[in-house]
Amino acid sequence: MYLYNTATRKIEQFNPLNPPLVTYYTCGPTVYDYTHIGHMRTYINDDLLKRTLNYLGYRVKHVMNITDVGHLTGDDDRGEDKLEKGAKKQKKTVWDVAKFFTNYFFDTMDKLNIIMPDITCRATDHIDSMIQIIEVLQRKGFTYETKEAVYFDTAKFKKYGKLNPQKKQEKVIGAREEVYIDPQKKHPADFALWFKRVGRFKNHTMRWRSPWSDGFPGWHIECSAMSMKYLGETIDIHAGGVDHLTIHHENEIAQSEAATDKPFVKYWFHNEFLLVEGKKMSKSLNNFYTLEDIKKRKIEPLALRYFFLQSHYRQQMNFTWEAAKAAQEAYRKLTEIALSTKKQIQRQTLSLEKLEKVDQYRQRFIRAINDDLQIPQALAIMWETIKSNIPSTDKYDLIVDFDQIFGLKLSEAKEQTVPETIIKLAEERHLARQKKDFKKADQLRKKVRDLGYQIEDIENRFKIRPL
Repeated sequence: MYLYNTATRKIEQFNPLNPPLVTYYTCGPTVYDYTHIGHMRTYINDDLLKRTLNYLGYRVKHVMNITDVGHLTGDDDRGEDKLEKGAKKQKKTVWDVAKFFTNYFFDTMDKLNIIMPDITCRATDHIDSMIQIIEVLQRKGFTYETKEAVYFDTAKFKKYGKLNPQKKQEKVIGAREEVYIDPQKKHPADFALWFKRVGRFKNHTMRWRSPWSDGFPGWHIECSAMSMKYLGETIDIHAGGVDHLTIHHENEIAQSEAATDKPFVKYWFHNEFLLVEGKKMSKSLNNFYTLEDIKKRKIEPLALRYFFLQSHYRQQMNFTWEAAKAAQEAYRKLTEIALSTKKQIQRQTLSLEKLEKVDQYRQRFIRAINDDLQIPQALAIMWETIKSNIPSTDKYDLIVDFDQIFGLKLSEAKEQTVPETIIKLAEERHLARQKKDFKKADQLRKKVRDLGYQIEDIENRFKIRPL
């Protein structure tokens, strides 16, 4: 298998540390607001990688964090805590907000058929582990303390900036005069390991005792603490969105490698943004859609998953309702094909030519997923298989086999049951068409459509399906 490694900017042969085990860490959500479909593109791509590794015979140990404290509105320690902000907006406690949106995230994952991690760990359950790492960093001389926080001194870590090609000094650009900055902070790239409950955070709800003061951890330290606790000091794959590349993941590397003197991650796996109207879909721009918004447009969650399969994880993808509806139609056709081929239970003895063709489709599929997750290419191979002249039973076997990667639940597809009233209206319309009473036929078609169904005319018969 070959995978693009953000750390080297190259596609590399994948060689885990202790095969067949693969240690896999994904940056989870900050649970202060609703999960939107931009987030879910990232988690579906992470899921595709995990499914591919499983398909190829690896044993994946997967850990994901839940950020329920410490993530400020500015990733570089500016602004207020996102959980506190969410609590004000929702008029609930920070604990209630975290619980509600964590459950919402899990429910969204389930509806999109994303395999849950082996371990999901909340930041608030791992404060002691974070404090222990900060103490190690302090003993080794990588920290300094101000009245407001304990900081990681990036000048002491000579490899700082190796993940992000942006030069360290360039990170000063963008600091605005109206944004509060700790006056004792030595360099803009330095980041907080622990915030003291003073100054702007004196009323912070979540707080714990520490050697430095009552307070709460910075955002970055949680991922180092939890990945090390469950996966070891060096992990095979760390996944996340490209928005984490310049600050969060750079800081994870610095604090982890400074603490252990070992490489933190072997392969960095970053997903590109989902755009809407050419802009990044985000909560800050208020241009995001949730799964509920999708369902209101009669688009199934797994049709949204199909939509995401059509673009490579390292390419930006633009969301439009027209494209989403086209994905719904393609997904509907795919489930119908899966059902029809499944019904052909009588297996034929294949000729040598068709045996070779079946094997070729499978091998081409494997080559596609092995080549840095060329999922759109793999999807095209499945459609090519469907249109081929191999027997239906073998098509179905390949569809189910390929769906181990796609995760569209094609083997679970069921016939849609249409209410008797709809069937009678459709039959009445069919009779009107035969009598060339097209005005009545059009009225009946509209009535059926208003009830949530669509009639398709096929030669001298018809088919009914939900909109």
